[in-house]
Amino acid sequence: MSAPGPILALRTAILAALAGDVVLADLFGGTIRLHDEPPRGAAPIYALFGRVIARDASSEGVRAHAQEADIVVWSRPGSVAAGLAVADRISTLLDDADLALAGNRLIRLRVTESGATRDPGSGAARAWLRLSALTESIS
Repeated sequence: MSAPGPILALRTAILAALAGDVVLADLFGGTIRLHDEPPRGAAPIYALFGRVIARDASSEGVRAHAQEADIVVWSRPGSVAAGLAVADRISTLLDDADLALAGNRLIRLRVTESGATRDPGSGAARAWLRLSALTESIS
């Protein structure tokens, strides 16, 4: 089986890095809830992998990718503070983290932006953070 591409490798490493954090689990209500898609019928608070872009950053025969990836935290209407607390903890755990990626090497991982807003339809609060990563293929 071939190694995953850089986007899936980074997502898998992020999930592994967050999995054992008790503080983050408590902020989610007991279980870390970071998903690829909104969980069917689940009430917030949960987080989703959002928009991701991987651009070729190869040089001198080394295959590399510059990635921008968003993580979006949904919380109940009126509870933007809860969503921001989750986003802040994720930021603390991931900014400058040294993650092991399958088939890839993580050169740099930074949190470059964060913020919060409300969904105009539901009133649900949304906090988000943007990651910037540089990875090299090792397979």
